[in-house]
This record gives sequence, C-alpha cells and structure tokens, in this order.
Amino acid sequence: MTGGYVGKLLFVDLSEGTISEEALDETLCRNFLGGYGIGAKVLYDRMKPGVDPLGPENILGFMTGPLTGTPALIGSRYVVVAKSPLTGGWGDANSGGYFGPALKQAGYDGVFFFGQ
Repeated sequence: MTGGYVGKLLFVDLSEGTISEEALDETLCRNFLGGYGIGAKVLYDRMKPGVDPLGPENILGFMTGPLTGTPALIGSRYVVVAKSPLTGGWGDANSGGYFGPALKQAGYDGVFFFGQ
C-alpha cells in the first residue's frame, strides 16, 4: 500500500471473542482523507441507524493517518471515532503519544472494537 498507509484494519468482536483483519482499500484512502475520514466511512458502512451509543452495537475505532509514525511534527497523532453518547451523532477525539505510531508499527492503520 502506498501513500503512508500500511493497508490493514483490525476488527475486534468482544462478544464473540474474535479478531479479524481486513485489507484497507486504496480507493477508500483516496476518497476519505486520513484516519478521520476512513474512520467515519467505516462507522457509516458498519453501524445501523438508531444504534445505542452505549450499547454493544456501537463501534469504537482508533485510526492513524498517513503521517502517523513519520518524522513529521504530527507523526504521533491518531483519532478515536464512535457514535457519541452526548449528542447521539458523530463523536471523535484526537490524541498524540506512542499509541498511534505503535499501531502503525504493529502493521495496522486502525483497530475497531464492538460487542461487549
């Protein structure tokens, strides 16, 4: 995969106790910018309307961007995405530190948790 992406997403089903990998589509990377855009698209595609933000159907995602893990000034950033219990709509948070680059070094652009 080119353009700063590793090319894999990790999905963790806490209800079933399973972990699966999926390839990150290059078209998705071109159409949705960075971890924020890809995270939004994954949630949009996988979550049904009316999902309880505090229920097991909500998806909690941690996404890196194409510059995560690089020497760029923002190379330690990652975004957390989910349906917000506060608004019932889109919720996101941005953070920095070792987690984003470590996730990239582990071979994943993002990890998504769902279930209970």
